[in-house]
Amino acid sequence: MLLRGLTWLVLFQLLGTAINHLFLPVLPGPIIGLLLLLVYLISRGQVGEPLSLAASSLLRYLPLLLVPPAVGVMVYFKDIAADFWAIVGALVLSLVLSMAFAGVLMQRMVKRHAPRGDDQ
Repeated sequence: MLLRGLTWLVLFQLLGTAINHLFLPVLPGPIIGLLLLLVYLISRGQVGEPLSLAASSLLRYLPLLLVPPAVGVMVYFKDIAADFWAIVGALVLSLVLSMAFAGVLMQRMVKRHAPRGDDQ
């Protein structure tokens, strides 16, 4: 069961990589494969047991993906410390802009789903 789910995941990744090399070199192949998998699952309407089992077993190892960035931060600590205030400024600016965008988007969504006054 697990092998069948992993086969589906690898198949979609290989399909995405093939599309990347043949038609769409802008997007990475695994991203294209992930989008194809999303379209496949939406069209199916459910996630099968083999795919669910494979995904849940892979999620256990997801924290290991954070080890290389942590090592990179420690290797380039002097460079990061030299540009500390620029990094902090960029992070604060991106936080403020993303929160403002989320607020405006939320207000528009609330207005769209609010009941109209002429119905009552």
